[in-house]
Amino acid sequence: MPFRLVALSLCAIAILLTGCASTKSDSTVPTLAEMAEDTDNVLNQNIRLRSGDTIEVRLGGVPREEIEQVTGTYTVDTEGFVNIPQLGRIEASGLTQEALQSSIESTYRAKGVYTNPTVTVSVPLSARFVNVGGEVRLPQRVPYTPDLTVLAAVTAAGGFTEYASQSRVKLYRNMEGITVDMRKIRKDPGNDIPLQPGDTIEVMRSYF
Repeated sequence: MPFRLVALSLCAIAILLTGCASTKSDSTVPTLAEMAEDTDNVLNQNIRLRSGDTIEVRLGGVPREEIEQVTGTYTVDTEGFVNIPQLGRIEASGLTQEALQSSIESTYRAKGVYTNPTVTVSVPLSARFVNVGGEVRLPQRVPYTPDLTVLAAVTAAGGFTEYASQSRVKLYRNMEGITVDMRKIRKDPGNDIPLQPGDTIEVMRSYF
């Protein structure tokens, strides 16, 4: 049996033996497989856009002078749209970069502006952040990098205050929340969780 199938079979057996559920709860850390998949999506730049995002649009397959009119930096406005030359406002919020690329290309064709345009949309990593608040010494927006983790983000925010509950660190992503026990991560850094742009970390206050 190929190695990949053996690995997948062993993984499935392990899940059954431990009784792990596929549904996330507030007290359950996502599986490493889920986190790895999420991180791959970020590294591939296939992340969902939000109002306020800065994006770079590159146009190809058209005359050179017209490429320069469209290629450039745009900002997703408060209503979730970007204003593209010759097209007007195109909805961007909630779409991945790939989906926005397809939308711009198809709109150019549908309006008869270009026959076979190619559009590339990217988001500079410097334009993405992770929010860290609660019982940290320097609550702030931490610039996103592909290797950013929960522990690294808390450290970048000055570390825990003396009132912090290190066992109750909340990680919010896409309207879902989980509780992370940082004491376990310190004992085994392999359990640290990769972050995505737009994540929010809230360090809760200790009961005592």
